[in-house]
Amino acid sequence: MDLLILTPQLPYPAFQGTSLRNLNIIRGLSQKNRITLLSFSENQGPQVPPQELADLCTEIVMVPAPERPFRRRLWQMVTTDQPDIALRLLSSDFEAALREIMRRKTLDIIQIEGIELAWTIPTIHEERPELPLLYDAHNAETLLQVRAGAADTGSIRRLPAVMYSKLQSERLQRYEAQVCTTVNRVTAVSEADSKALERLAGLPSGSIPVIPNSIDVAAYQPAQTSRSAHDGLFQFDVIFSGKMDYRPNVDAVLWFADEVWPLLKAQRPTMTWAIVGQKPHSRLQRLRVLPGVTLTGWVPDVKPYLDGGKVFIMPFRVGSGTRLKLIEALAAGRAVVSTPVGVEGFPVIDGQQVYLSETAEAFAGAILTLLANPQQRAELGRRGMKFAQNYDWRVVVPRFTQIYDSMV
Repeated sequence: MDLLILTPQLPYPAFQGTSLRNLNIIRGLSQKNRITLLSFSENQGPQVPPQELADLCTEIVMVPAPERPFRRRLWQMVTTDQPDIALRLLSSDFEAALREIMRRKTLDIIQIEGIELAWTIPTIHEERPELPLLYDAHNAETLLQVRAGAADTGSIRRLPAVMYSKLQSERLQRYEAQVCTTVNRVTAVSEADSKALERLAGLPSGSIPVIPNSIDVAAYQPAQTSRSAHDGLFQFDVIFSGKMDYRPNVDAVLWFADEVWPLLKAQRPTMTWAIVGQKPHSRLQRLRVLPGVTLTGWVPDVKPYLDGGKVFIMPFRVGSGTRLKLIEALAAGRAVVSTPVGVEGFPVIDGQQVYLSETAEAFAGAILTLLANPQQRAELGRRGMKFAQNYDWRVVVPRFTQIYDSMV
């Protein structure tokens, strides 16, 4: 088939969940389809796609990402009834490029990756109303905002964030329902998201299929070199990775720092913790002075940290969808300790592939147990590696083909 895929950022190099999902979808779909990719690029200069991505697509069209100063964002929030995320990537240049592609190319399906590009739906309907349209929901955004607001409730400092989440959840409820009912098919990354979106849009149960997040599992296998080859540079007792200006990640790290870290340091004063990820939020700056804590900022590759870490933590209280970082850590053979929210969407069993903990005391206890028992840690990692095989892109992405067949 001839597919046009719209992505909110160029999915290469893939440094975060959205771009990882999109890159692996393109990898899988390119095996048997011709892909035209329309994407935003952070680069304001000449728009030249990376060769690795160009090899997967018949054509790549890139548009510079729009600038959205805070004042404009605030003005839009006050003067419109649209959710904030729906306006973030509004772009006349992107719309013009989309129209131009639709006018000159033979297409079978258009696929929209994530809610930030759902604003293109009316344009597509106007230009090519006959084209089947698939919306790939990376999150149940209404659910995410409800949970974010609940996590911050009770904190005076976080009152503006609570008010923001309340306003956004109300707007998103209408917007997500509209998006899901104006396209031909919707896909979700987890059963929880699928059911939440079906309820929101009034769709029959089972009408939104699940295409989980996937990775190239082989690329995360533990390095053959010994850890001593890293000279201790990447060796830490606990590891967290993610885009560190993303609200669920910030909340997870701060909860762990305030509630769990003191318990760990009391038992093991030499404990070390690496927070690996780009764009650390200003709320995280106070963690830099904590003994044993390292905020790396952007790194070219998270894999050395996964290889050198002993326990990977997922202390989430907020979120929707599924977290690619879990599959990355499991594929790397790391022992994982998580809250139930952190593993939502994955059929893991407590004590089999991960350790699950809901309280700070239980979370700290699980980590201390694993640190004190290398064999137990290694066995948990081995079972996790086996589980991760189910989420290789070669296994997951072909599920789109069945959906396409029902659309054309």
